[in-house]
Amino acid sequence: MKGKNKIITIVFLIVGLIAAGFIINFSYKFFAKDSAKSEKAVYYCPMHTSYTSNKSGDCPICNMRLVKKEVTGQIQENVGVTAGKEKTLEEICVEHKCTIENCPMAVKATLKPGEKIICPVCGEIIGTENGKAVETGKASEAQLPEKTGAGKKERKIIYYRNPMNPQETSQVPMKDSMGMDYIPVYESETGANSISISAEKQQLIGIKTEPVKKMPLTKVIRASGKIAYDPDLYVAQEEYLQALKTVNETKGSVLKSVSEQSKSLSLAARKKLLLLGMSEAEINDLEKKGTAQDSLYLPLGTNSVWAYVSIYEYEIGLVKTGASVDIEAVAYPGEIFKGKVVAINPVLDATTRTNQVRVEVENNSGKLKPEMFVNADIKVDLGKQLAVPDSAVIDTGIRKIVYLSKPGNLLEAREVKLGQHAQGYYEVTEGLSEADTVVTSGNFLVDSESKLKSSL
Repeated sequence: MKGKNKIITIVFLIVGLIAAGFIINFSYKFFAKDSAKSEKAVYYCPMHTSYTSNKSGDCPICNMRLVKKEVTGQIQENVGVTAGKEKTLEEICVEHKCTIENCPMAVKATLKPGEKIICPVCGEIIGTENGKAVETGKASEAQLPEKTGAGKKERKIIYYRNPMNPQETSQVPMKDSMGMDYIPVYESETGANSISISAEKQQLIGIKTEPVKKMPLTKVIRASGKIAYDPDLYVAQEEYLQALKTVNETKGSVLKSVSEQSKSLSLAARKKLLLLGMSEAEINDLEKKGTAQDSLYLPLGTNSVWAYVSIYEYEIGLVKTGASVDIEAVAYPGEIFKGKVVAINPVLDATTRTNQVRVEVENNSGKLKPEMFVNADIKVDLGKQLAVPDSAVIDTGIRKIVYLSKPGNLLEAREVKLGQHAQGYYEVTEGLSEADTVVTSGNFLVDSESKLKSSL
């Protein structure tokens, strides 16, 4: 009987110990969970880890996005290990000891077994071991990014850039306001001005190309002017015609001084007409007709009138006599009067920096009146020129850049020199040939990508 009671006591004791274990385990989990819930979230800056906040946002120092600090999980110091999880080789941070998930300093890399990359920050060699990123030692001088090894060509440093702002550059090594060293930017292995962008990415950012070709270009110069009311020129023409008559009448004079004086008067009158804007051809035509141009002051009953058009100094070199002109009067919007350039004033207006062009305009309807304001489109034939679409040109203010599409998904920046702009094209004077193909759409994104790649 005593033995039976002893067995029952032992059984109860075992059951009690098991129950106590369950209660202790449940209590530990409950309170641990409760304490974890009561723990407030903490956010910190990945670049300035001393700064913390109890809510998400941006770092007030560098404006980088704050990262939530993990409460659980042991963060290891090994390469590519974050919160107990090892990163794949697809994502390796240039700060290879960085333990932040989705680190903004991370770069994409695909390493095959046996391949290695060198950290551009500290020169640590990162390789593969069992499909994981691991440190394999420190790079030697010959292995550092600025050199490619003994006996090989050194890579040239183009400039140094601010690590936090790639737009800030320097030609010499220096530090930024926070004491961080500027990062050297080297020539690319495919050329200092080349960048490789996959075909899929080119399609994604909407890259379009167009071949450089020779084509006829016509530039239109737009200017303003007025229908001539120039009685002074009319009087000067009458004076010249009278002087010519006097020369003819005094040819047989016995007084040599009289004939010489009449010749000098006609010569002076001719020079006056030249200064007033008439050309040699116009003066010769005036001599043949023998009558002054009535349309200069009273165009009634005439088939043509004169228009004085002011051309800016930088465009006057393109205007030639005989160029066709379309005239539109403010009084008759939409109605075009045809004309042509007959003469160009030899004297520039110093105040407006313009040159006056004389245009003979058809006026069969008699609508154009003296002193009417008009708009003129002067068509300048530039001939057949090597041309590139204006959308392909990036004007930096100092130089003009186009991106060439090369085999192997390479895009090469090329500095060019341009001539006249006409019909949506630029005349190319230097830098391109007919065999080239240029990027006409998405080139600003390519330029941004190129600067980003060079900074990395």
